[in-house]
Amino acid sequence: MAKTVIHTDAAPGAIGAYSQGIKSEGMVYASGQIGLDPATGTLREGVEAQARQAFSNLSAILAAGGTTLESAVKISIFLADINDFAVVNKVMQELVPEPFPARSCFAVAALPKGALVEVEAIAEIP
Repeated sequence: MAKTVIHTDAAPGAIGAYSQGIKSEGMVYASGQIGLDPATGTLREGVEAQARQAFSNLSAILAAGGTTLESAVKISIFLADINDFAVVNKVMQELVPEPFPARSCFAVAALPKGALVEVEAIAEIP
C-alpha cells in the first residue's frame, strides 16, 4: 500500500510530528485543522470564525490531495465547549453539501494553541 504525503501552503503547516494529509488507496486522510490563518499563523477570534477557518484549511488540504468536502465520507469535530455545537453544526451545513458524511463530534479538555474547534476528514478521491 503506497501512501503520499499531502502538503499545501494554503493551510497551516503541521505543528507536531504529523502530515497535513495522506493520500492512500483512493482516499485522503486529512489531519485535524484548527482556526489558524495560514497567512499569519494567528488563531481567528470566536468559535464561528475558527470553525470557518478550520473548514477552509481542511478544504485546502483535501484539494491538494485531489478531492473536496463534497467527497468526504467521515468528518470528526472536536470542541473545547460542547455548547458551541449548534454554531459549528451551522457552519458545517453551509460548507459541506448533502448528502452529509458520517460524523462524530466530541467535547475535549483542550485543543492545540487554545483553539475552540478542530475538524478532520476522510474523503474519497473522485
